Amino acid sequence: MVELSAAERFAQAQARNKTPLVNAFREKRSFDLDPFQIAAANVLEAGNSVLVAAPTGAGKTVVAEFAVFLAMSTSSDKLFYTTPMKALSNQKYNEFVEEWGAENVGILTGDTNINSGARIVVMTTEVLRNMLYADSDLLADLRFVVMDEIHYLADRFRGAVWEEVIIHLPQHVRLVGLSATVSNAEEFGDWLQAVRGDTDIIVSEDRPVPLDQHVLVGNKFIDLFDGSTAAAQHRVNPELLRLAHSNQRAPHIRSAGRNANRGGRNNRPQYAQNQPLQGRMDRANIIELLAEKNLLPAISFIFSRAGCDQAVSQVLRSGIRLTDAEEREIIRDIVEERCSVLADEDLGVLGYWEWLEGLERGVAAHHAGLLPAFKEVVEELFQKKLVKVVFATETLALGINMPARTVVLEKLEKFNGEARVPLTPGEYTQLTGRAGRRGIDVEGHSLIQWANNLDPQTVASLASRRTYPLNSSFRPTYNMAINLIEQFGRSRTREILESSFAQFQADRAVVDLARKVKQQEETLAGYAEPMTCHLGDFAEYAALRRTLTDVEKQSELGSRAAKEKRSAELNSLRKQMKSHACHHCPDREQHARWAERWWRLKRETDKIVQQINTRTGAVARIFDRVCDILVDMDYLMKDPYGTEFSLTPKGESLGKIYGERDLLIAESIRLKLWDELDAPGLAAMACAIVFEPRREEGLVNERYLPRGKFIDALHETQSLWSDLEELENYHKLPGTHPLATGLSLAMYKWAKGSRLDDVLFDADMPAGDFVRWSKQTIDLLDQLAQVTSGDLQKTARTALDHVRRGIVAYSTVA
Repeated sequence: MVELSAAERFAQAQARNKTPLVNAFREKRSFDLDPFQIAAANVLEAGNSVLVAAPTGAGKTVVAEFAVFLAMSTSSDKLFYTTPMKALSNQKYNEFVEEWGAENVGILTGDTNINSGARIVVMTTEVLRNMLYADSDLLADLRFVVMDEIHYLADRFRGAVWEEVIIHLPQHVRLVGLSATVSNAEEFGDWLQAVRGDTDIIVSEDRPVPLDQHVLVGNKFIDLFDGSTAAAQHRVNPELLRLAHSNQRAPHIRSAGRNANRGGRNNRPQYAQNQPLQGRMDRANIIELLAEKNLLPAISFIFSRAGCDQAVSQVLRSGIRLTDAEEREIIRDIVEERCSVLADEDLGVLGYWEWLEGLERGVAAHHAGLLPAFKEVVEELFQKKLVKVVFATETLALGINMPARTVVLEKLEKFNGEARVPLTPGEYTQLTGRAGRRGIDVEGHSLIQWANNLDPQTVASLASRRTYPLNSSFRPTYNMAINLIEQFGRSRTREILESSFAQFQADRAVVDLARKVKQQEETLAGYAEPMTCHLGDFAEYAALRRTLTDVEKQSELGSRAAKEKRSAELNSLRKQMKSHACHHCPDREQHARWAERWWRLKRETDKIVQQINTRTGAVARIFDRVCDILVDMDYLMKDPYGTEFSLTPKGESLGKIYGERDLLIAESIRLKLWDELDAPGLAAMACAIVFEPRREEGLVNERYLPRGKFIDALHETQSLWSDLEELENYHKLPGTHPLATGLSLAMYKWAKGSRLDDVLFDADMPAGDFVRWSKQTIDLLDQLAQVTSGDLQKTARTALDHVRRGIVAYSTVA
């Protein structure tokens, strides 16, 4: 890594006159680039890869845009732009089409395939991984790969895909990694340097728009930090500390009456001194307060989909209106144009009219349960400053271009699926990073609502630590093992896996642990000297004393026979101890004190050595266990010497199946478990394979499942899953969750042509969630159509067509 600041790097590059394309790119833009953007662009023009780590909203995508500019400045170079979400892929696709023309831009997101041979192709990371394993013709002339939100490789479900892509990209391809500010960017950059060659790391901690952070107490904004002097910039505001620690922890908010939300400032909550906080401003009053202070548009983060919808309803009931007549007319025109493809009979089911009323009054929700087409409209209207307030879950913070003047956080904790947990510094940074629109706002604002249990010091630590560690979630899978062995063989694959970021981090930890072991071994040698006895081996004598003590502690436990056995053991130990030469040493107790220290440190050192042994080659060991299962199940075949593997015909099929349940799917196909299913039944089965329920959604009584052959196939598939789970446990591999049938009946009915309202009733979930799982089901059905033959292949294609209809077909994002 080059240890130069961005400004120094740029100055040197300009001095060498090696930035003609950077200068040409700068001339095309309406505003000049920041130093970190210039530095990263220089790196790319010099022919190196680059990792850019900067805060949300800092303008990292400008570096990606320069990479596109570089590719398009040649006659044939291609660029792939990868994102973690289809929503981001669609957004980038539209942006590139607007700048470079539809003929030069394509998109591949699994269910969307447009102009795949274009010079610029936007795709999800999984699509690129699959292309690399298939050695796709589309990789020809590939020069740049942009990995947006590259810190997503820490995701425990999908993160491994990012590492697979980074490792397997051809060496001549330059990588552009765009990351949030992570605390170990240098470590990550060192790994990229090791696996990709020349890679520079550009880290910027500066927000382009400063962030002012406040706590809302009653109707009063109190700054989070003192800020009265430069030295006090990061010191908690004493006024907040007084509120937190005194008996008058906060003013009570008196009810403002039934018309509180409709009036002006006279109807706002008032302070009642000398009482603890018992209520907070309601959302409509907060919106009015923000409007009065010219702090709209705003995003209010609520960590619940239902909470977002309820917030919109609450605000609408207050009668609030944030738009004028001209804005309302524009909003209606945009909505009608974007939603014209939706069937009239579906509009009521989708809550279209209530949603439209909220938009016309400048208020909307944004979450994963919203119909994708609705989410796109909310994003567009917010960007055009027509929607003024959005109540959103944290998914909005992931890369979508929706900056606001103000971000409101009602709580600093969220439900993670199991328990309520505090926000991490990284999550807090991602959320508040939305505050402040570059080129529009002088500063952004974050607003935290006061609660009685709020600790200002905790909030300050969240706000001051803008970084979080990036840790690998990489783990070899069956499909990965098959594809790597096919391309590289077993030995080379083990080497490749040992070059993963997961192993890189483990090895770095081993270095620190080994250093600690060395230090402790030196200390042990120091302890050994004063415990040395001229009469004999004092370590041996000390071991006898320790054993005696341990047995004495257990002397009263167990049955009578056990006690008698221990009594005999105690007598034997005492005799051995008294007959030992060191027992008669005049310095015995002094030696014993040093021996006790030596023993405690030796036990701690042995534990660290054990940690080292488990971390060294950990990824390759998991790979070996995966291969053992694949050999046992005839997906791989060993050579006569048992050192190399080759694929069997079954293995070739498994290599084309991607997903967490790859082996279960391959075995179900081999055993013909699904051959008797009709198209709706196969759609219901595919849904049970991919569906990941929230809490208890996956547990349903069989009487609520499709009847007939589906039940038989389901039982056989569940039995197969149980067998595989047992096999994985035996080989010390983590298994998968049981099949989740909570959505199977709804998917069955949808594939049979049932009405949307009936299907959503059975699904018991928002339309957006149903569309998302339908897309996942389509993706698996598409894979089945490609890896099977005969009747099952025909059934998969028919099922795919039956699921891809109505709102599922109209939705362009998942």
